[in-house]
Amino acid sequence: MARVIVDVMLKPEILDPQGQAIARALPRLGFTTITDVRQGKRFELELPGPATEATLTEARKIAETLLANTVIEDFQVRVEEDA
Repeated sequence: MARVIVDVMLKPEILDPQGQAIARALPRLGFTTITDVRQGKRFELELPGPATEATLTEARKIAETLLANTVIEDFQVRVEEDA
């Protein structure tokens, strides 16, 4: 069994109000070394067998059509190795 991870983030030029709210809250909580925060989403896709180039291509298509709004978001697809 394999696990494919899809990380979705707003494109750098897109305003991230949730990330900004977190960044503003950090100093009030005593965390003063962080200068910026960007918030994103992580999806874990379980595969019945090993990850192949075909299954990674399918995961990219899933991310492009369903998981990410490619107008304002970028995504990365990777295989998570067993611990």
